[in-house]
Amino acid sequence: MTLAPVHHILPLASIVRERLLPVKGKVLARLNQRVSPTDIVAEAVWAREHVFLDVARLLNLSPDAADKALRCKVGDKLAAGAVIASGRGLLPKTVKAPREGRVVAAGGGQVLIESGESRMELRAGISGNVVQVIPERGVVIQTAGALIQGVWGNGRVDTGVMVNLAEKPDTLLTADRLDASMRGSVIVAGQVKDAETLQAASELPLRGLILASLYPSLLPAAREARYPIVLTDGFGSLAMNSAAYRLITSNAKREATLNAEVFDRYSGARPEVIIPLPVTTEPAPPTDAVDFAPGQTVRLRRPPAAGSLASITALRPGLTTFPSGLRAPAAEVKLENGEQLLVPLVNLEVVG
Repeated sequence: MTLAPVHHILPLASIVRERLLPVKGKVLARLNQRVSPTDIVAEAVWAREHVFLDVARLLNLSPDAADKALRCKVGDKLAAGAVIASGRGLLPKTVKAPREGRVVAAGGGQVLIESGESRMELRAGISGNVVQVIPERGVVIQTAGALIQGVWGNGRVDTGVMVNLAEKPDTLLTADRLDASMRGSVIVAGQVKDAETLQAASELPLRGLILASLYPSLLPAAREARYPIVLTDGFGSLAMNSAAYRLITSNAKREATLNAEVFDRYSGARPEVIIPLPVTTEPAPPTDAVDFAPGQTVRLRRPPAAGSLASITALRPGLTTFPSGLRAPAAEVKLENGEQLLVPLVNLEVVG
């Protein structure tokens, strides 16, 4: 059997996500704490720049002699112009701190100062319970709800109430459909074809866009948008696949978290929409890989029907030769419009 990747479009699942700082910091959340998307679970402070001073060279001393001339030690906070070291003689040379900072290393005739501070606050991103605290880095949060994975994201994360403007899976979103009543919402639509719409979404501002597809020429503007954008199907004029459309639109007016992280085949990271839902018992977690089998719903990953959903009607034995000359494991699939196709298994992923 051939193991198949799974594209999750699930009405209910147990969802576990790590929220980690990029550098060491302080974790503020507690184990078993209930968090909301805007709660700060960890924070970090780091220097914006480092200043290296070669004291031995500046004073024309040996490293050992320069160390004896130092007037500071690791951990000292220095004001701008503070004397770091001074030489000997009637007119001794001095080395001064060029700006305010803290000594992080001193020795061997050299001093390293970190200057300025940058502060980062890590928010939970989703509603759920903290099931693990990772010291100095962050937390693991578990929630139950609907999970819809996408195919592209612009790297942003935010949460808001979903407003459905997709009367059909391919509904075009234009700037004139966005008004002040949608401020702070996550808008669901089929396609965006012009930069004015993305700009109007920024000016409201929106908390996010869930789209089936986006014109490729809008990629630079989408990457620069300050709100998350998740594409469920791809680029061009694609309609939203039926499974994602039904699940997202049926949960309109619910709060959703858009984690528009960049797709990474090796780590398994995918852009996704998480819709927390109330449950009485914990649902099963998603499965990341299964064996291909007849009857499964699959998503086609390559043309001529990229993004379309189909069902596997049969798995071909051995290797199949395609018109291109490629020989590969293959399946016969039936699209939702009834069309039959023969597709290499590598171009399929199971939906579930």
